[in-house]
Amino acid sequence: MGAAASMHEYDITLKRVLRRLTGSVLRELTGFTVRRWHNAELPEVHSRRADMLGETAGGDLVHIELQSTNQSGMALRMLEYTTAIYGQFGRFPHQVVLYVGAAPLRMPGRLAGPSLEFSCRMVDIRQLDSQPLLESSRVEDNVIAVLARLNDERHAVKRILRSVAACEPSQRSVALAELLYLAGLRKLAPVIRQEAERMPILNDIMDHAVIGPERRRGKEEGERRIVLTMASKRFGPLSATARKRIEALPASKLERVALRLLDAKSLDQLLK
Repeated sequence: MGAAASMHEYDITLKRVLRRLTGSVLRELTGFTVRRWHNAELPEVHSRRADMLGETAGGDLVHIELQSTNQSGMALRMLEYTTAIYGQFGRFPHQVVLYVGAAPLRMPGRLAGPSLEFSCRMVDIRQLDSQPLLESSRVEDNVIAVLARLNDERHAVKRILRSVAACEPSQRSVALAELLYLAGLRKLAPVIRQEAERMPILNDIMDHAVIGPERRRGKEEGERRIVLTMASKRFGPLSATARKRIEALPASKLERVALRLLDAKSLDQLLK
């Protein structure tokens, strides 16, 4: 896969996992406990779609943008988002840029001019202590720990894989696929492969679900589950016809549909 495709996959996977995080973890990352997530399709903002737009129990909007590279114009982009969100909801959101990249965070979070002052919060996910995530009983917390601050990478990987292995069989391959995608942001995929192959219960899954240069059947099915889940969250419950169309997609078309998940405005546009 090319670099652009990889970034889309990281984006899709990270949003999928973040939406399932426990409130306490999300609060530590952003400062807010999100009660529910909104459809984040906004009025035209350079054809962009907000990554995550949630609402607290008190009615505050929380806008989270995921960023894997430093962009000098990020503060301006967030200002565009905040005006678009206000235009749609009649409320300004609290905004957080959640940085998951490998390079040090260097993006300014503030804009100032003669009659304008704007700021948004910049959070490097490596500021988050991985220990509570690793100790959590929820596999999504364990998986996201791979992006947090790790004191001992191999030890952390072993703990996460033990949690994945303890999942129900139907969840195991998806959790492992998500872990491998996110581990790519930290160059930890080789360590995960090495440790997973030492676990009999995961070894067979690795034979089929490892995300690598070969397009193995297990990996394709893991992607298909992710596409089905994300499409349902994006456009509501899928009809039997739409589900069959996704289930029948060959690997090459499935990847293109996965990339369109971020931008498609309808199910028809997604499956065109």
